[in-house]
Amino acid sequence: MSDEILVGYDGSADATVALNWALDEAERTGRPVRLAYVFEWVTVAGWIGPGVAPGIWPDETARRQVEELVRKAAADATAARPGVTVHGEVFDGPPALVLEERSAEAGLLVLGSRGHGGFGGLLVGSTAVSVTAHAHCPVVVVRDAAAAGRAGRVVVGVDGSPTSLLALGFAVERAAQRHVPLHVVRAWEPTADGGPAPDDAVAAERAALGEPLAEWRRTFPEVEVTVDVVTGRPARALIEASRDAQLVVVGTRGRGGLRGMLLGSVGQQLIQHAYCPVAVIRERRQSRSEK
Repeated sequence: MSDEILVGYDGSADATVALNWALDEAERTGRPVRLAYVFEWVTVAGWIGPGVAPGIWPDETARRQVEELVRKAAADATAARPGVTVHGEVFDGPPALVLEERSAEAGLLVLGSRGHGGFGGLLVGSTAVSVTAHAHCPVVVVRDAAAAGRAGRVVVGVDGSPTSLLALGFAVERAAQRHVPLHVVRAWEPTADGGPAPDDAVAAERAALGEPLAEWRRTFPEVEVTVDVVTGRPARALIEASRDAQLVVVGTRGRGGLRGMLLGSVGQQLIQHAYCPVAVIRERRQSRSEK
């Protein structure tokens, strides 16, 4: 897996917002950027490729239009950010599957909140869950231009599970790169049998964060870290914390209050309702070529 930033691109306004976020990240980290347009042809539901529906399938004119769209976008990005290496490529196939496969060769995958053409409805239905839950690398979903470019802290949801600790590492590195504070949220939901007293439970949850946070504080002593142990629903807590954040980071699966982070309602609510871009982190999966 390389450090390349892969951007799902289809020429839409939301895809352009995602591209700009990726270019900002590339400037900070020195990574190259690759635009990926996934070209899907006619289906039984009708034309879902770019532009006007072709008279004959496949339509090579439409394909050339897509290639020119991607070439121009890459050239414009290079001109605007001369310090960033930008490539563009057109792929064929179902968008979710192609992006999942291509993510095996990337260090980060960036997507807009919705698109058109080959990415029609990309993050509205099951495709969003598939890409964020099954990509080989971290995925960032960028909701809108105002949120994508604003200043603010980095927020991360941590519950002690392996993927939430990976999310913590990703978050603290971004906070250090951006010279902003890190805010750690640990959500605690009382059990049906009552469990420990609320004050005792909150103290125990806060103490459990001590060891992983101490390690990162030693590595990045310049990052200001705050911790909030919240009694209640994780999604609500993280969405609220995202109001004044520039990035919120979560793992794909958790335990306790964050169980099923991305395969259940919590991750979907963050993607749909967070006030800033959302980074989804998972343990790296092996690609077919690595097995």
